[in-house]
Amino acid sequence: MALGNRYKSAPGSGTLAALILVLVFGSPWYADWAQDNTNPNSAGGWWLRLLSWPRWSFDTDDSLRDVVVGDLKAILVVVLTMLFLYLLPGSQLARARGTISQFLAGWAAYIFAGAFAALFATLFLTNPSLLGAFNAAGSGAGYGFFVGWIVGLASLGGWRGTR
Repeated sequence: MALGNRYKSAPGSGTLAALILVLVFGSPWYADWAQDNTNPNSAGGWWLRLLSWPRWSFDTDDSLRDVVVGDLKAILVVVLTMLFLYLLPGSQLARARGTISQFLAGWAAYIFAGAFAALFATLFLTNPSLLGAFNAAGSGAGYGFFVGWIVGLASLGGWRGTR
């Protein structure tokens, strides 16, 4: 018996998609592969490199603070995606599952999560600045805009809350 949409929650499936995106594409192995094997001057190469934005690592060559900030950003993207999926009302107000509002709420949640994760992680850098925080939030929002449609598709069709 296949588990259909009856057992799928929109926030749960969107958070799972965010976790997979961060774990797989934020890994040091994927980031190194994308850096070495893609052309940053092509649209496909640019997008494949963008997928590795919330990098996490355990490289001993970096300072402990840099490793923690990078990992914090990756963790915050997932946690904030879950939070925003619960808080955004589009899916909750939809009359039927699978409507465009669920897709847009999932996509928006990932945009907000990327922006806020970058903003918060910047506060823990060695010399944080307001300009650095704004630049980081912009890059996080850009990442969420171009990758968040995947989270939007994952949250499409799920039920909200308790029945």
